[in-house]
Amino acid sequence: MRALVKPPKKATNITLSAEVLAEAKAMGINISQACDQFLRELVSSERGRRWQEDHVEFVAAYNKTVATEGLPLEQWRSF
Repeated sequence: MRALVKPPKKATNITLSAEVLAEAKAMGINISQACDQFLRELVSSERGRRWQEDHVEFVAAYNKTVATEGLPLEQWRSF
């Protein structure tokens, strides 16, 4: 079995709303984990959005080709 390698972490200072921070602490929410998880999701979403933006012309051209010529290798599809 493969051991999971945890990525290195870096200490940082952030400014949060005092009331939300107090409530999160009262609920036992791990602030570092919550911020890290949210930031990971935000970065992933932004990466996807930027990819789509950067490749919009290719995707449009490919979709046009598929619409006019069909899918590549379609004759060998078994589904």
